[in-house]
Amino acid sequence: MLGAYGGSTPHHRQTSFLLDDTVAVDAGALTESLSLEAQARVRAILLTHSHMDHVASLPFLVENVFGRAEGPIEVLAPADVVMSLQSHLFNDALWPDFTRIPNHLLPVFNFRAIEVGKPFRVNGLTAMAIPVWHVVPTYGYVISDESSSIVFSGDTGPTEAIWEAARSAPNMKAVFVECSFPDEMARIADISRHFTPASLHAEMAKFPPDVPVNVYHMKPPTLAALREQVAALDEPRIRLLHDDDFLEY
Repeated sequence: MLGAYGGSTPHHRQTSFLLDDTVAVDAGALTESLSLEAQARVRAILLTHSHMDHVASLPFLVENVFGRAEGPIEVLAPADVVMSLQSHLFNDALWPDFTRIPNHLLPVFNFRAIEVGKPFRVNGLTAMAIPVWHVVPTYGYVISDESSSIVFSGDTGPTEAIWEAARSAPNMKAVFVECSFPDEMARIADISRHFTPASLHAEMAKFPPDVPVNVYHMKPPTLAALREQVAALDEPRIRLLHDDDFLEY
């Protein structure tokens, strides 16, 4: 758990997961949390959507690994997310287009547009992108190896397809789900399509049964209230994540 939060302070890093040392899910804080050597071991990054708290470190990662990694890093997402990053970030105005540096034959990274709802292979894992309910095109991921599966919600409010996929995935071990605002900010959460503790608790009826629920994307300014409300749910399956947590399945 490289970045557990939906915002940035000196004590809270933005959303980033790392699987098996080589596959990242989102890139909010890869460069803030990994050494240069560990950054060079990242071979693929799955992006849920294009919002800055999920891609902020991507430009600096590709710069840091220039000349240090063997072959290009793959950046994977559905086509609408890829298009947004190409148009608005790696456009040679806001940041250089590292898919053409040092040249188009030997780039620092490659975009791979993936088909929604279709399994694909990524560095020894099998993953599938499923649309969720957010204000821009956003996707969760069901990710499996030979023995188990986990699911990442992406930024979302109440949704359906990702939980249906999670319930049918083989040997589901863990749910990673966002929860951004405390209950008194439910209107803001609804408008921005995020969960509060109360709406997350209701959503858990759709989750795979008897599976741990790991909560991330908490907003730092309201974190204390959110923690109290999650604790008041008295739900033993829920765990609030922290930066640098290590989970093994």
